[in-house]
Amino acid sequence: MKPMNKIEQELRFLKIYAGVASLTCIVLFAVVFRAINAKRFDEISVERMNIVEADGKLRMVLSNKMRQHPGIMDGITYDERRGERPPGLMFFNEKGDEVGGLVFDGNTGKGQGGSLTFDKFRGDQTIQFIHEEEPDESYFAGVKMNDQNIPLSVLVNKQKEISKLPTKEAQDAAYRALREQGLLVTERLRIGKDYDKASIIKMKDGKGKVRIELKVEANGDAKLKFLDELGKIVYSLPPVSTGKGIY
Repeated sequence: MKPMNKIEQELRFLKIYAGVASLTCIVLFAVVFRAINAKRFDEISVERMNIVEADGKLRMVLSNKMRQHPGIMDGITYDERRGERPPGLMFFNEKGDEVGGLVFDGNTGKGQGGSLTFDKFRGDQTIQFIHEEEPDESYFAGVKMNDQNIPLSVLVNKQKEISKLPTKEAQDAAYRALREQGLLVTERLRIGKDYDKASIIKMKDGKGKVRIELKVEANGDAKLKFLDELGKIVYSLPPVSTGKGIY
């Protein structure tokens, strides 16, 4: 048998190498396609997952903090919040606007918490299920309901204008004016376990001021208060002596 020269040996080696590589690819692709067709993963690690419609429209985002969606309203993405929002799940409507989310964060010496929120159309959160914990481990756990009366994009533009005012006093005055006009997101109802370990129901007016408060203290004492717009008690059960009468 005629011995192979160097070129023939190299060609034979390349044929063997190509055959082994091809077989390896076939096996690998078969394993991958089988996993995809099975539609099951025992474990998957990702930094962000987008849930989209068949046309590619974004409907949900599950993400860590750095890759979290910054929020979008009326086609405007709030890039200034990129990388600063909590990890969790964000919801988007058919228009593409954010409409709420399930988020959590904390335990860094500044307290921790989590919340599930739902937003008004073109607005901010109107209902919030929340755990809100302070560094001293006191916490509120319950539900908040809010007024939200103007499109969020309009409110954000007003906030940007206020941030350009020269002094903090001027900025505070501008925010007070917005609140008086009912243009800020305003808490109207709070139900839950409060920071002082009391169970509470607080009903507020359109400016966010408590007008009715029902409370059961940690020691079991029950109290009901009616307040005016200045925070003065006008009626209470049991009656409260203020030195100027019993209410």
